[in-house]
Amino acid sequence: MADRPSLKTRRILFFSIIFSLVSPLYAQRQVEQPWWYTLEQGKRAFRSASYGDALLGFEDARRQRRQMYTRLETEFITLLSLPEVRRLGDSLELVEQFIKDRNYSEAGEALRELYYRVPRSGLNNSVQTALAVLNRLKDYPEAEYWIGETYRNEGELGIAINQYQKALAQRQLLENSGLELELLYKIAELRRVRREYPEMEKVLLGILSGIPSGGEAPRDSLWNQDSGTFAKQAMMRTLERDGFSRFFTLYRYNNRDVEKAHRLLGFFFYSSGRHNSAPEHLMFAFLIQNSLITEELIHSRFDFSFSSLDDLMAELKTRPNLLRYIEEIEYYKTAYYLAASLYAVGKTAPARELWTFLSRQAGAGEWAVRSAGQLEKPYIERPLENW
Repeated sequence: MADRPSLKTRRILFFSIIFSLVSPLYAQRQVEQPWWYTLEQGKRAFRSASYGDALLGFEDARRQRRQMYTRLETEFITLLSLPEVRRLGDSLELVEQFIKDRNYSEAGEALRELYYRVPRSGLNNSVQTALAVLNRLKDYPEAEYWIGETYRNEGELGIAINQYQKALAQRQLLENSGLELELLYKIAELRRVRREYPEMEKVLLGILSGIPSGGEAPRDSLWNQDSGTFAKQAMMRTLERDGFSRFFTLYRYNNRDVEKAHRLLGFFFYSSGRHNSAPEHLMFAFLIQNSLITEELIHSRFDFSFSSLDDLMAELKTRPNLLRYIEEIEYYKTAYYLAASLYAVGKTAPARELWTFLSRQAGAGEWAVRSAGQLEKPYIERPLENW
């Protein structure tokens, strides 16, 4: 059954409809201001927790943008319907010259806006392509995203997911390219909260294997490349045979975009009893975490190097920003479950090495205590129904 809005949300929608019907003068005034300005007004209302006003603002912004590009599209189509223009064929250059020569200002405005949003080279000198792009520009993924954020804060998680997916479907129009990845992680998190674990797993694996808009390779090219299996096996052999010090000497990987996806997949696979799938994801997550930490330390001290994880943690104690970072990325939890997953597949030596490291870290809290317990009497945790 589809998610139904709560009573509170239905009230917001009701008053939104009434507002648009009984206040045409206000609506007209809203259309006259830029859609991006209306979006910013919605953000201000959102940040002050005025979610009803925020929702109205985001929907107004979406409507204003659609109205503007619909008007431009209509003006351009009207010009193209002229007999003398139809004879020019699909050549955008000829049509543009006709507009200049005859001073068709409305159609000229449509082309100026089009060229502002899209490089001319991307239109292939095609009138039909220009029309298709004008039609696509009616969409406003940022507004869809913020509408989703509003519903998420109101507890309407199913509707929020639908809005995030709408924004993703329009990802080519995002002004902030980083928002695409944020949307994917938010969808994955809401799937987890709703216990829709197969869908969550699919989204997280999609982050690793998906090609970002404008990109040419998957986000995690190392994990996906043809030689990736060999690389993973070589990395795991190094861990098992030589331990973590040698592992971090040989390998560096600073792909921060995929660290969280690997981490969450590792947690999920271990907690659901899929132990064979957990180690490689947690290994990648822990490698990325330590690579990024090391890079940050090298930026402030070019000769920095470390021979053990204990050395690295000793250096971090004087860096408040990095201490905040390791809390944000669940560094100690990642290390604990990497050890637990290694133990679960029979790789006891690196597991004990990592638990020993954690047991000595005062800042590791719960994970230090649990690691000490594992050293004394190791065990594989029972799968969890609700992760």
